[in-house]
Amino acid sequence: MLTTLLLFAPPAPGQSTTGSLIANLLPIVLIFVVFYFFMIRPQKKKQNERELMIKNLQKGDKIITTGGAHGVVDAVEDNVVILKLAENVRIKYDKSAIGTVVKSTEVK
Repeated sequence: MLTTLLLFAPPAPGQSTTGSLIANLLPIVLIFVVFYFFMIRPQKKKQNERELMIKNLQKGDKIITTGGAHGVVDAVEDNVVILKLAENVRIKYDKSAIGTVVKSTEVK
């Protein structure tokens, strides 16, 4: 109990407070560094890979949407992808609804 009171006691007159200021800010800075390397940086990398995947969509790519629909890209427009789900079945999907590109195939 006495040691905790001494830790939070104000410095005596004439003593420097920079050592205690650095000691108080160091854990906060370390927390931000840990958050950056374990949460923010990997998330940005994953987001950039997803944007690149969506940008490189082309006719013939096999994809899975976030809703679970499997199809082949029939056409790519500005913000819309037209998927061929079955013979004579085509659906428009927003590009943000594309989950993964399974396989890229050649169009004959």
